[in-house]
Amino acid sequence: MSPDELKALIDATANTAAEAYYWWATGLMVCIHAGFMMYEMGQSRVRNVLASGVKNILAFAFMIPTFFLFGWWLYWAYGTGNIFLPDASAEYAQYYVPWSEGMGPNLQDNASGVFWAAFVLFSATVASIVSGSVIERIRMSSWIILSVLVGSVVWIIAAGWGWSAGGWLVTGWGYHDVGAAGVVHMISGFFALGVLINLGPRVGRFNSDGSANDLSGHSVPMTIAGLMIIIIGFFGFLGACLLYPSPGVSLTSADAGWLTIYGTPTTLSAFAFNTLMSFAGGIIGAYFITKDPFWMMSGALAGIFCAAAGLDMWYPGTAFALGFLGGVVIPYSHKMITSWGIDDAVGAVSVHGTCGLIGVLAVGVLLGGYPSAVDGIPAISFTGQLVGAIAMGLLGFIPGYVVSWILKQCGILRVSDAVQQVGVDSEVPVGAYPETLQSRDYS
Repeated sequence: MSPDELKALIDATANTAAEAYYWWATGLMVCIHAGFMMYEMGQSRVRNVLASGVKNILAFAFMIPTFFLFGWWLYWAYGTGNIFLPDASAEYAQYYVPWSEGMGPNLQDNASGVFWAAFVLFSATVASIVSGSVIERIRMSSWIILSVLVGSVVWIIAAGWGWSAGGWLVTGWGYHDVGAAGVVHMISGFFALGVLINLGPRVGRFNSDGSANDLSGHSVPMTIAGLMIIIIGFFGFLGACLLYPSPGVSLTSADAGWLTIYGTPTTLSAFAFNTLMSFAGGIIGAYFITKDPFWMMSGALAGIFCAAAGLDMWYPGTAFALGFLGGVVIPYSHKMITSWGIDDAVGAVSVHGTCGLIGVLAVGVLLGGYPSAVDGIPAISFTGQLVGAIAMGLLGFIPGYVVSWILKQCGILRVSDAVQQVGVDSEVPVGAYPETLQSRDYS
């Protein structure tokens, strides 16, 4: 898509109907963060519950001003084909610097604010995904640094690379990832893996012989309810992955109607069929393997992520099969990661990293040769999807590992073992539960 076509596409969305659509999609996405907060608090032991909740609240809050200051600009600065250095001369990069007309209450612009808001919620989702993996032992100040890094910098560079019509992965390799299996889920999963290597396990997670102990959370009902609320939020997330041009506007790449982030035609029906089928497949696959409600509801997410990259094109039965595969794979992937001595408290690396990888590669395997509807963009290929997967894995892992290593060397990455024994809630000025429950031993 040429810059002129991209501008036409943005202009076409600038109407009040589209503005209302993204407003409510963004509102639904807040459910993702309510769900993640419940999910992580349920997976925490009583002495860590509030610290896990506070960690989510702060990550969400810090994401908004940092994404305003530089995150949104980065998307446009990496959406013109640049790989390493941002393109500050790009038209929309200049329009979305924080002091520009595009970043204020311009009554003539019905698109910029709601698009920015939707992307802010994408960013907060990335941070929330990482958040669960590090509960019960990360220092709050370091968590804020890492959440801003992954949410307002790393993932949005990935979006510029592979979730923008002008990104180098799209224009050079035909990378296809409409539901963000790579640019959100692989990034967050592999970023979490890099952090976990340096963060180390919770006290008591592993024995001297390397065997693992189960550090169960205090409320499975809260956990699985939180996971279901995340699913509600993901309907807003996936809805905001679509573009909504005005009726009667004709573009070179596609007629007016629902478009993917790449400007290719799609429908809400395609997303509805394939989201629900992959959701169900993930639950059923995990049920056959474990019968554990935690993994069943994690399987619902995993199933959607395995189908996410091709939501616009799957036959619904294929989406179900991919979802089923995700539900089957995640317990084994988590077991393998645990065998490496890595303590992922909620299985985020497996659910998001492993299944995001499956989702990206599945498009290359099953949809290879499918032509793009946009002039100048190559057809889908396994090679293009593999290049995209490698790029997403490295872009997620390297910053997560390097910055957490620096924080570790500074002695500020992890709370002390003594604090862990007492509970990280000792740093929160209120108690989570009545004294009779708080005093029980949930170690």
